[in-house]
Amino acid sequence: VRLVESGGKLVQTGGSLRLSCEAFGDTFDDYAIGWFRQAPGKEREGVACLSSSDLSTEYSDSVKGRFTISSDDAWKKVFLQMNSLKPEDTGTYFCAAVPEGDYNSCLESDYMDYWGQGTQVTVSS
Repeated sequence: VRLVESGGKLVQTGGSLRLSCEAFGDTFDDYAIGWFRQAPGKEREGVACLSSSDLSTEYSDSVKGRFTISSDDAWKKVFLQMNSLKPEDTGTYFCAAVPEGDYNSCLESDYMDYWGQGTQVTVSS
C-alpha cells in the first residue's frame, strides 16, 4: 500500500490544521495507522494511532487532548485533526501503516511497514 500525506502548512500558535493520509493500492481496512512527526535534530515520535479492527486510538502525552485521529467510512483516508497548535508541534508529519496483529504499539515506528513521504507543519510563535 502506498501512502500519501497532505495538508501541512504554516500556521500560527493556537491555530488548527487537519492532515490527511490517503492509501493507494489498498485501503486502511485491516491495518493500524499511525501518525508520526520528526523535528530537525530530533528522533521520530509517534503521536497518534488508530486501529481499524477495534477503532481504538492511542495518543502521545504531548498531543493528548489536542489531536484527534480518524478515518473516513471507506478507510481510504485517515486524518489527524490538530488543535491548539504550539511551536513545538513543528516538524515533518508522516503517516504509517502496519497490518493488524503485526505490532505491539502503533506509536512505535519500528513496527510500521508502510510510510508516506511526509508533510511539513510549521507553527509560528
